[in-house]
Amino acid sequence: MSFTYSAPLSKELFLLDPNIVFLNHGSFGATLRPVFEEYQRWQRELERQPVEFLGRRFTELMRDARAALGAYVHANAADLVFTPNATTALNIVARSLRLNPGDEILTTDHEYGALDRTWRFICRKTGAVYKQHAIPVPVTTPADFVERFWSGVTARTRVVFLSHITSPTALTFPAQEICRRARAAGIISIIDGAHTIGQIPLHLEEIGADFYASNLHKWLCCPKGSAFLYARREMQNLVKPLIVSWGYESEKPGESRFIDEQEWTGTRDIAAYLATPIAIRFYEEHRWDEVRAQCHALAQYARTRITALTGLPPLSPDSTEWYAQMLALPLPPCDAAQLKARLYDKFHIEVPIVVWRDQPHIRISIQAYNSQEDVERLLQALAIMLR
Repeated sequence: MSFTYSAPLSKELFLLDPNIVFLNHGSFGATLRPVFEEYQRWQRELERQPVEFLGRRFTELMRDARAALGAYVHANAADLVFTPNATTALNIVARSLRLNPGDEILTTDHEYGALDRTWRFICRKTGAVYKQHAIPVPVTTPADFVERFWSGVTARTRVVFLSHITSPTALTFPAQEICRRARAAGIISIIDGAHTIGQIPLHLEEIGADFYASNLHKWLCCPKGSAFLYARREMQNLVKPLIVSWGYESEKPGESRFIDEQEWTGTRDIAAYLATPIAIRFYEEHRWDEVRAQCHALAQYARTRITALTGLPPLSPDSTEWYAQMLALPLPPCDAAQLKARLYDKFHIEVPIVVWRDQPHIRISIQAYNSQEDVERLLQALAIMLR
């Protein structure tokens, strides 16, 4: 296969170890140097006068950061709050719901393990049922996905919960149509968008989810400990504080109870949140739609070569409808943990090997710093290891 590719950005723009082939951006992300420098600038600003920073400037600083984020994801800033990660954001929502015995939370069997655990915890306390509806692979069309998923809805369904981009299978699910149907049926829609912002364009008000969470530290390349929760205005009355602090029954009420209760949860370092506008500006200045398209082309090349190597069918059609910069591909039977360790120890390649439905899969992330050489080194290593 003839293919020539140049990385859109130099790896030196990131803080990554230059000796490691890093194909695992999806797990924790990698922060851009200018964003990390802005993050540290805010940390020093905080320490220079902590009382001034947290006691008098906090509300304005957070409002400005939310405004930049809201413009980027096409949502009202008053409907957004920063959280340390998407798991925390989704726990806020899950723990706020009043579920009764027999109520059903409909989901898929492609979800992130931490959230599966969250919902099982909630169900043990409430008697609700976490219903993991199987979505077979390879998937075919978004319309077929919607019908298959919706066939799991019953008279007891109170919540639909699914990933926008899944963690184990890296598939993009048609969240907007699911949310539309849920709204029409009076069912609460909760979307785990941990892998979305920065990897695909986000229009939250068009998606129409009641609740949506995403990590800023992954594909937007912000510092670790930065994510957001979006709550549709009409649903914010359902949300309770995960941590009760001065924002609860606030003596100085702000623009909404939702923001008061979720934004001020005690003394903490908010520098990661305040670095968000710089990350957004960097993406806009570097024409990120074009960068995404280039990264997808390299992901597509990796997909073609690996499926030829393994002889195993991919999980989806070859389309941006189903994957963007991250993809998962099945591997022949092997010891997944050993393969991952040997790829790292012997070949200095950081890439996850996950077991899903009892089959090992390799999940490859392509970010702007990845080169064709990175993929070629992975291909060479897999050819040796899978012989």
